[in-house]
Amino acid sequence: MIFSGVSPEVYTFNLLISGLCDSGHLEDARKVLDKMPERGCKPNEFSFGILIRGYCRTGLATEGLVILDEMRQFDLVPNNVVYNTLISSFCKEGKDVEAEKLVEMMRQDGLVPDVVTFNSRIAALCRLGKMLDASRIFRDMQIDDALGLPRPNIVTFNLMLEGFCRMGMLEEAETLVDTMKKSNLLMKLESYNIWLMGLARKGKLIEAQLVLKEMVEKGIEPNIYSYNIVFDGLCKSNMLSDARMMIKWMKDSGIQPDTVTYSSLLHGYCSRGFVSEANNTLNDMMRTGCFPNIYSCNILLHSLWKEGKTSEAENLLQKMNEKGYDLDTTTCNIVIRGLCKNGKLDKAIEIVDGMWDHGKAALGNLGNLYVRLVDDNSDEKKCCPDMITYSIIIKELCEAGRLDDAKKKLIEMVSKNLYPDSVIYNTFIRSYCKVGKISSAFRVLKDMEKRGLEKNLQTYNSLIMGFKFKNRIFEMYGLLNEMGERGINPSVCTYNTIIGSLCDAGQTNDAMSLLNEMIQKGVAPNIHSFKVLIKAFCREGEFRAAQEVFEIALNACGHKEALYSAMFNELLHGGEFIEACELFEVALDLCLYIGNFNYNELIGLLCKDEKLDNATDILYKLISKEYSFDPASFMPVIDALRKEGKKHEADELAERMLTMPAGGDVTNKVCQNNHAKVKKKGEDKWRNIVHREDGSGIAIKALKRVQKGWGQGSILDLPFSKPEASAYWEDVG
Repeated sequence: MIFSGVSPEVYTFNLLISGLCDSGHLEDARKVLDKMPERGCKPNEFSFGILIRGYCRTGLATEGLVILDEMRQFDLVPNNVVYNTLISSFCKEGKDVEAEKLVEMMRQDGLVPDVVTFNSRIAALCRLGKMLDASRIFRDMQIDDALGLPRPNIVTFNLMLEGFCRMGMLEEAETLVDTMKKSNLLMKLESYNIWLMGLARKGKLIEAQLVLKEMVEKGIEPNIYSYNIVFDGLCKSNMLSDARMMIKWMKDSGIQPDTVTYSSLLHGYCSRGFVSEANNTLNDMMRTGCFPNIYSCNILLHSLWKEGKTSEAENLLQKMNEKGYDLDTTTCNIVIRGLCKNGKLDKAIEIVDGMWDHGKAALGNLGNLYVRLVDDNSDEKKCCPDMITYSIIIKELCEAGRLDDAKKKLIEMVSKNLYPDSVIYNTFIRSYCKVGKISSAFRVLKDMEKRGLEKNLQTYNSLIMGFKFKNRIFEMYGLLNEMGERGINPSVCTYNTIIGSLCDAGQTNDAMSLLNEMIQKGVAPNIHSFKVLIKAFCREGEFRAAQEVFEIALNACGHKEALYSAMFNELLHGGEFIEACELFEVALDLCLYIGNFNYNELIGLLCKDEKLDNATDILYKLISKEYSFDPASFMPVIDALRKEGKKHEADELAERMLTMPAGGDVTNKVCQNNHAKVKKKGEDKWRNIVHREDGSGIAIKALKRVQKGWGQGSILDLPFSKPEASAYWEDVG
């Protein structure tokens, strides 16, 4: 134009500035704006507005503010659009002060902030989770006429609705939805989709399906996105039959399921191990002309490897290659993990090594079936191992005890500019601790901290476990104290490891103190926590203390078979036959599985101890409860009865024994899946415990009672030092 003598107009320059901004050439756009006066063109408000919008879109709102100041040099006053662009950008960047100053500048320039201005502020607050502040502005916009604020529009309502849903504030969201319905503001598809997403996120899938029906009734046809929101929620909640029904519903409504729909169903089947159904879903997709993407195929591929269906996984991989799917690093990682889980660790390592040179073509190393995957094109080399790849290999090598090979892989990944994260470091720390190489674990820890990675719960649990193997209780407490100083809350696993060590060392008093601390800090003990203590007290002959712990366990964990069998077996081992007998009868009344109870031994010992009546009662109770149990249990009783001359009773039991199936499954046929009501029998202490329903408060009281009776002081009162880490990885023994 210039060469031809045609002078560009302001409009021409504005087009050029806009094009440069859209293509990311902001500096060139700025130069064009500066050159306009030299060409006899004075920039107008659009020239500056376009450039300001360009800076704001790339997150450079501060540069846009500089341009705003320069407008005034040309006697130009920014309009609402320019101000709103800047305000919105500053709000997105979380720069509230700058945004507020701009609103004040608008007023100074004689402009009134409009609904777009306020929506920008509300959007930023909702994004930051500051729903209370957003609600105040929203309320003022609705009711405060004195301030002359703009009324909220559909965008404002949708922003608030999305904010409430994102924060899980469904009650507030539902109230807003009702308001929108009354004002006819929810009669928009976008609003309904936001509400559907909120319901699905909170697992309110029945309500979400009702909303879909409501939309249809009101003449607002749900789109594929609407259906997919609910469909994905159904699949993630394992409501697969409902999901299948929704597909039919969609088709009846004229909406054809897409790749997202089928991928959700595929993921649902795979997560539950229904590989056959997942495979059928993939075939359904193909038949309906909806071709799966790489994500869909990877889901099924992962599930096949996980289920150990190697040949099916290999066939799918071949089909993916034949259909032209661009196999990515995720695909390779699935194959590598699958090989590791199927005992082919060396083959997996071979593929990882090949990926650096051949990319996905390294999968050709799986066999002749994949010879067509082998390709030396440079594009293939883009599919290289990543952090996840090395995490898989290093974890499997460590679990296989090949720590030296794992360390070589660590060195290799660093040489490829892939630096280990806390997951990989924790894998090494745990592995060294498991084999008792504590000093090596601390050398890894030191290297981890040098790289700026902080210790987390897994790190501490691994180190505490390592000290348990060395019986170094003092150091374990030191780590527990350090966790408190760093604000890392111990888990039940942390406490159980230390409690186990204390019990092994005969320090049951301190173990009880630690259990008390555990409960006081809100960490719920599990069955293992109590089993360790029950065993420790019983082995020390403190059966009353063990009974108290058992009582606490029932309140904390419920009437679990593992607790009853642990208490029973320890009583039996300690020679408390009558106590064991009474507890076993309670277990039978509760219809518990008795495979872990040494009831055969109990019956034999009762007969030997001349407590034949008790042994006979147990047998008849097993029979009356219709348990299938070991027929060998009859023999001691039959022999004892015959010795006492009770031939008739012995013969009757012998006949019963012959009707029993060999190797019974020790289950109760009458009440396998539910508990019978327990009848009180005198003042039986075990039945008294079973019938207590006074909640967790009794557990705390009982715990304090046990501590008072058997604990004098605590290791927790001692000052503990932190264990020191050595400077090198190598273990010196």
